[in-house]
Amino acid sequence: MASESRATRRTPTIHHITNSAGDLDSEIGGEDFSRYTVHLPPTPDNQPMPMEIAMQAVGSGEQYVSSSMFTGGYNRVTRAHSKKIVDSDPATVVAEGSFCELPGCGAKMMTNRQGIDVFPCECGFRICNECYRDALATGDGFCPGCRGHYRGLDVSEMASASRTLSSKSDRSLPVAESTELLMRNHSYEFDYTQYLYETNKSYGYGNAVWPMDGANGSRHDIGGNPKFFHDKQWKPLTQKSSIRAALLSPYRLLILIRIVVLGLFLEWRISHPNEEAIWLWLMSVVCEIWFAFSWLLDQLPKLCPVNRDVDLNALQEKFENPSPNNPSGRSDLPGIDVFVSTADPEKEPPLVTANTILSILAAEYPVEKLACYVSDDGGALLTFEAMAEAASFARIWVPFCRKHEIQPRNPESYFNLKRDPYKNKVRRDFVRDRRRVKREYDEFKVRINGLSDSIRRRSDAFNTREEVKILKRWREDNSDEPMETLKIPKATWMADSTHWPGTWTVPAPEHSRGDHASIIQVMLDPPSAVPQNGTEGDGNSMDLSEVDIRLPMLVYVTREKRPGYDHNKKAGAMNALVRASAIMSNGPFILNLDCDHYVYNSLALREGICFMMDRDGECICYVQFPQRFEGIDPSDRYANHNTVFFDVNMRALDGLQGPVYVGTGCLFRRTALYGFEPPRLQDNPDCCSCCFPRTKKPATVASAPDVDPEDVQLREDDEMNIALIPKKFGNSTLLVESVRVAAIQGQPLADHPSIKYGRAPGALTMPREPLDASTIAEAINVISCWYEDKTEWGQSVGWIYGSVTEDVVTGYRMHNRGWRSVYCVTKRDAFRGTAPINLTDRLHQVLRWATGSVEIFFSRNNALLGSPRLKFLQRIAYLNVGIYPFTSIFLIVYCFLPALSLFSDQFIVQTLNVTFLVYLLAITL
Repeated sequence: MASESRATRRTPTIHHITNSAGDLDSEIGGEDFSRYTVHLPPTPDNQPMPMEIAMQAVGSGEQYVSSSMFTGGYNRVTRAHSKKIVDSDPATVVAEGSFCELPGCGAKMMTNRQGIDVFPCECGFRICNECYRDALATGDGFCPGCRGHYRGLDVSEMASASRTLSSKSDRSLPVAESTELLMRNHSYEFDYTQYLYETNKSYGYGNAVWPMDGANGSRHDIGGNPKFFHDKQWKPLTQKSSIRAALLSPYRLLILIRIVVLGLFLEWRISHPNEEAIWLWLMSVVCEIWFAFSWLLDQLPKLCPVNRDVDLNALQEKFENPSPNNPSGRSDLPGIDVFVSTADPEKEPPLVTANTILSILAAEYPVEKLACYVSDDGGALLTFEAMAEAASFARIWVPFCRKHEIQPRNPESYFNLKRDPYKNKVRRDFVRDRRRVKREYDEFKVRINGLSDSIRRRSDAFNTREEVKILKRWREDNSDEPMETLKIPKATWMADSTHWPGTWTVPAPEHSRGDHASIIQVMLDPPSAVPQNGTEGDGNSMDLSEVDIRLPMLVYVTREKRPGYDHNKKAGAMNALVRASAIMSNGPFILNLDCDHYVYNSLALREGICFMMDRDGECICYVQFPQRFEGIDPSDRYANHNTVFFDVNMRALDGLQGPVYVGTGCLFRRTALYGFEPPRLQDNPDCCSCCFPRTKKPATVASAPDVDPEDVQLREDDEMNIALIPKKFGNSTLLVESVRVAAIQGQPLADHPSIKYGRAPGALTMPREPLDASTIAEAINVISCWYEDKTEWGQSVGWIYGSVTEDVVTGYRMHNRGWRSVYCVTKRDAFRGTAPINLTDRLHQVLRWATGSVEIFFSRNNALLGSPRLKFLQRIAYLNVGIYPFTSIFLIVYCFLPALSLFSDQFIVQTLNVTFLVYLLAITL
């Protein structure tokens, strides 16, 4: 079945187009504009080189990906447009992973019969055949990289070892096997916890599969050693603490007193109507009852606030220190895919987005486990070239931050700090390095701010040349067609004299904001698994000999848009990133940030992952960080800080089922976004399971001597349901295969008896497999405008559609399935962003929130319709989210009552007696 599924699997067709600037004149007359070459502006990874060398680069898989821009879409061929690249520095060639790393050798590293690189040691040290044989012949057989013993590889073993680095098209799992657990019942629930205990396979980083028996037949090579963990002292990664009773008890007592007073007051008001102005009395009583109800909904979820702390030292000791399961000390942390969304470079300046990207690339997280995806929903060339400039400047900025432990790692914020920048800096070369980086950043800002004019002047020049050519051809042909009928498109041109496949400045068919192709460009290639230090500096450059100069993967993504399709705004763009990242890097966790929210605390990602990797972390769907803002006036006249919400309400919700999702600064579990349930719900059915039984799952028959006919029938039903998988995720086999890989990689370590659903230690220390052309082509396929048709994307999978406040709805759906979330308040702000600086923008923001809340109230996402898995006080909190906008109606009516009393010479009560005044005084206290 596996071979049949591979044979029948649809492989994307890729047309590689190689055009030089000299061929442009001949192509305009006879070719379609969509066949023009698309080249990147020069960046550190994309330097000009002769075409014959570029064609050699096309032959290798990883360089083919990095030297091509992939475009495609609905009913369109996926094309890989060539770019000219060169590695001017020999050290960079070694970093690509094709040559021996032993000093003085430089020969090509050992490969198997398929030509795929083979790593004889698990540390990933690159070595050629001759050096490897010499190391074995000396008698000790030590690896030059980690000084560990080589295990010895024969020809057949080399072929099996290379599976970890083979392309996704060669190592695809069979469809039936990949989807067996996904189709265990008719609700399409993916039982990845049962998979951990029913199979004998272990998963490493990416989509590769290894048997549980290690390369030398021992379970300890990849799996965990139970004795080691039972003897080792186990340390929790997080700690939850309640608010002190001295602070919380008086607050609770005050709430109780107010509830009693409100009840007595409303009882008195109802029992003492004003007979002379019954209409005025009725209006006031209705408003007062609503105010009391709204206040009660707001106060009840605040009764159980908690604080949380993390232990970063324990995280490092558990995941990054050498151990019997990880002798090399390579990071065993799961991967994180960071999503940055932008839509309009006019409203969201590219310099702000570039600074956000730089802060992400410089975050303190294993470089090989971090990937950044930039979603440009407007498809603007300005954003594309700004990201290329950011990738270029990152070569200087990121090593500088690592060398001198810079905080914050947003260059604009760092260079504008008002404190002493030289405080606590002990390196003698800090002043010189800072001046150099400051000078480079000033030049970087000039280039970014000048991109708009540069693109306009470039496009005007090329368009003028094309007009001259077309007019000249019209005169030579002696055409009878009037000159006025000649349609000359005002195209937007890239720096390499080719058309930009996205949105043009002057909209044209297939080149407007709602009609353009999908684009994927890998700006920075996936880094190698081995740290790479830079070179010693001279008087004009930084000394990076002790600094890891690798950079995380950076990908530019523009999803396809066509007329007649509902693209669902930001939610649709985020779902496109979820699918594309699952194909390319498949990090089990996703951090989403707005383009104006940058990483202020470089350790924020580690603090968030502590909650996911701790005990009971498998039941956490997301970790929400508070929103902090810069550029707010000292009086905060527009209440942008939202202190009550972020410092009181969210802490209180953390003591229930978790805080709501607020749209940015949130670390998601990928499988929670896929619409699955938390694993422990299968062991602990809800209280209503007797009334609403769940679909029975088939029993495991692998160890049974006789097969039950009923089980056979259930398995046949599962095989029939395989055809229904596209209804949930779509027709991408790679996407379906990546689901359970991400589920297993996102599990905590099974290093404590209380952790039932955990993964084996050391399973994520293997190198990431390189990208190939078929992988990028599949990523182009899943971001096409038609892909979500007849699927559950936006309904139960990914970000939920149908509301302006898609963030609240998405978080509500997860809590409704039984997941819980965590609120992570760091000592140093995790992220910082920009807030509205004028009243118009602030009112527009508040109006959008209120509109979304009303939509939630009148939809099936109303908390009153939630499942029994939603806790009572959590339901009250979500109900308040949908109800609070209606308070404005009653508030307006109540504010008009004094004026109506003056005109009618009546009042809401018949007489101002002492009881009424006492109640008013008690309520206001």
